[in-house]
Amino acid sequence: RFPTAAHLVSWAGLCPGNNESAGKRYSGKTRKGDGWLRETMIECARAAARSKKSRLAARYHRIAARRGAKRAAVALAHTLLVIVYHLLKDKTTYRDLGPDYYDKRNRDALIRRHVHRLKELGVTVIVAEEAS
Repeated sequence: RFPTAAHLVSWAGLCPGNNESAGKRYSGKTRKGDGWLRETMIECARAAARSKKSRLAARYHRIAARRGAKRAAVALAHTLLVIVYHLLKDKTTYRDLGPDYYDKRNRDALIRRHVHRLKELGVTVIVAEEAS
């Protein structure tokens, strides 16, 4: 029925809007889509956000810190629907990547960000690699 995950997410009304004219960005509201599926996926996203030690909860908290709880719930619902699409298409089981997935993925940026924050607080920092 849906050739790609993007088609399914668009049909459900969970893809972000893109409204820009002359370099000026306007509201990026999501479209209406299928109400029942949309509401169900957002409810599932809120439940996943409350789970402990999962990549989905970590993703929710990262987005909520910047954009707010409601937008983070919609973004997580989008992620969940993409996951569900691939699970059904590939006939496989879900394997969580863990809450530290984002930290492991970009370790150097995480170190730079923390060092910068400590310098802003007036702490002198010397970074040294730990010998394994």
